[in-house]
Amino acid sequence: MTSVVTAAGVSVTLRGEAAEETETALQRLISDGVPGALAAKNASLWGPDAMDEAGRRLGWLDLAQTSRPLVGPLNELAAEYRAEGLDHFVLAGMGGSSLAPEVITRTAGVELTVLDTTDPHQVGRVIADRLERTVVVVASKSGGTIETDSHRRIFEQAFREAGITGDALKRRFVVITDPGSPLENSARQCGYHVVLADPDVGGRYSALSAFGLVPSALAGVDVGLLLDEAAELSPALRQPYDNPGLTLGAALGAAAAGGHDKLLLADADSGITGFGDWAEQLIAESTGKEGKGILPIVLEGVDAPGFAPAPDARGAVLGEFDTSAITVRGPLGAQFLLWEYATAVAGRVLGINPFDQPNVQESKDNTGALLKAAEEGGTAALTAGEPDLVAGAVEIHADGALKADTLPEALDELLALVPGHGYLAVMAYLDRTGDDAEAAALRGLLAKRSESVRGGQGPAHVTFGWGPRFLHSTGQYHKGGPQNGVFLQITGEVERDVPVPGRPYSFRTLQLAQAVGDLRALRSRGRPAVRLHLRDRAEGLAQLLDTLRN
Repeated sequence: MTSVVTAAGVSVTLRGEAAEETETALQRLISDGVPGALAAKNASLWGPDAMDEAGRRLGWLDLAQTSRPLVGPLNELAAEYRAEGLDHFVLAGMGGSSLAPEVITRTAGVELTVLDTTDPHQVGRVIADRLERTVVVVASKSGGTIETDSHRRIFEQAFREAGITGDALKRRFVVITDPGSPLENSARQCGYHVVLADPDVGGRYSALSAFGLVPSALAGVDVGLLLDEAAELSPALRQPYDNPGLTLGAALGAAAAGGHDKLLLADADSGITGFGDWAEQLIAESTGKEGKGILPIVLEGVDAPGFAPAPDARGAVLGEFDTSAITVRGPLGAQFLLWEYATAVAGRVLGINPFDQPNVQESKDNTGALLKAAEEGGTAALTAGEPDLVAGAVEIHADGALKADTLPEALDELLALVPGHGYLAVMAYLDRTGDDAEAAALRGLLAKRSESVRGGQGPAHVTFGWGPRFLHSTGQYHKGGPQNGVFLQITGEVERDVPVPGRPYSFRTLQLAQAVGDLRALRSRGRPAVRLHLRDRAEGLAQLLDTLRN
């Protein structure tokens, strides 16, 4: 069985069992009047407990229209900057504030440096790159994001040390935040250019808001075209039939409700770059709570290890691929709106509130407590204890979860711990754009190795996330979703630390506090969580990769 729903250049194709199981959910959504209620922003769609939060988080439905006034002024500002010789734009933001602009600019082929890390090596490299031509876009909805505040501070210091002060310094910052946030107040006091975002749009639904558009437009993207593409799709999303968003949402929700709670995301020549990372944070953070959820697994392609039929997984491909359960095609602006709509609908099917993130704060609180402890007692307070095993350049901190005597044995034992319908999450607190970038290959290698380790259970589902940015996305699923995860955290020794101006800690201390704090949150749930610490990053990473390749 195959069903195809097409509207405004967007198509959603469902095949086989996915098409069959979606039909019942789709008809239920239509009979319940969900498309009309969502168009009317009826916050009761997700139950009485969600009404307060949902009532303040539905502005994304109108962004194709309400964001339009941003386009002209942004184009003018971009032209002004280039006339002044300022053509290098750095985005300091986390989660929904950084992932959409990265997709937009990479797809358009324009340069935007995204700083969404606390890794000292990556921060130090960005600070040293073309500072005389740099404008920093500081993006934080709450205005209190610790990573973004640290980035702002280090850039302010770097500009001043380079002799860029006064009005020249004011020109170097563009701030995006919600009205009334602490960041708005401090930015206005400093004289920075401030763009206020729609407070009725949550961070992960903000792709077509100021958070997605401002850095993209400054970098040189025609953001008006994105809004045009979304606007063309909007009328179809108000209809009960021939509604691709409703169909996709029903498919995602029905699959998860039926036990297929892993979504294998791959691209097949869609022309969109990096969309899976954005969709991952949207879906995982929106649905991973109350012991339920959809776990997106972003794959390197349709030929990657892990993209195969499984009792607990559905494949979803962006682009042209005739054998996946779900295939989605369409232009980028429409895709943003489509997947936001589908995620909200999937939340309805699963009976959860897709607009809150109740478990994200836990790791933040742990980080804060560890930073305070480090301030009072030194960085020794951040250690995860003595390693269970030292293998060459790799320390293994397993908290008694493993009994291995070698690194290969430890990796195999960890893979064997993944339950039949569970997953392994690799969380790398490393430099994702520098020498450590090859760590991303660990996902596919571990998935491939798991086939022989787990025997008759089949290969393990393996996800990969860069720390700390995954804390703003899949981190919610790890703690609030089904408790069937096994976790592999990777940290590395810091050769060149960077102090955070005006704070009693450095980026190394902040990064380590985030890693250890999240590790404690995971272990508190009784889940296996192992930390590998690379005593030498290059040597340790090469050792890890060689172990898995042999």
